[in-house]
Amino acid sequence: MAKKILVVDDNPDIRTMLKTYLSSEGFQVLTAENGQKALFVAREDKPDCIVLDMMMPEMGGGDFIRIYTAESDTPILVLTAKVDETDKVLGLELGADDYVTKPFSLRELTARINALLRRANKDKSEVEILRAANITLDVRGHLVEVDDQPIELTPSEFGLLALLMSTPGRSYTRAELLESLGEATYLEGYERTVDVHIHNLREKIEPDPADPIYIETVYGTGYRFARERK
Repeated sequence: MAKKILVVDDNPDIRTMLKTYLSSEGFQVLTAENGQKALFVAREDKPDCIVLDMMMPEMGGGDFIRIYTAESDTPILVLTAKVDETDKVLGLELGADDYVTKPFSLRELTARINALLRRANKDKSEVEILRAANITLDVRGHLVEVDDQPIELTPSEFGLLALLMSTPGRSYTRAELLESLGEATYLEGYERTVDVHIHNLREKIEPDPADPIYIETVYGTGYRFARERK
């Protein structure tokens, strides 16, 4: 069955272009011209991935992300015309999973969509439950609890936490973590993405995000999940 992609952009030319191209790539494509209508479409049709413009009237991408990520873990890829790095990662800080800057390559956009879909559907049946420190992660159920309290994570945050928890004490470079999320083809300039996801993850699972006890920074390398303290 074809995967459903929801394209949200106030520019009708972009909507038409993406619908035509992604349809030719075998996707079922839904469209919406603003965040408000996108919420209606997403809730009704349950897309497998959302391609979202940030700057739109009525309801922008940021508000859409805040609302919809509280309801669903559907991967979100942000389209942004901004060139400043702070603006480029805004969507990630709000809970999106990846971004592409306009103007963009249709081939790269498709590759990134496919990477998000692979990540969301990756078969991890060999390990169902991960436990480390006060955290329990249910791979199949896509559930995380900290001190028996449920925590909502985006697909990227969940994938990173699952990898780190699977090998406590092992250091991963940013490139390795990015590759684990399906982004090996486009590493250059995107390693900052990992830092944003880790920052968001710490905000959700750490007692004090400024002084993390679970996800440790390995200076000059990347990150690791702390070994259990005896």
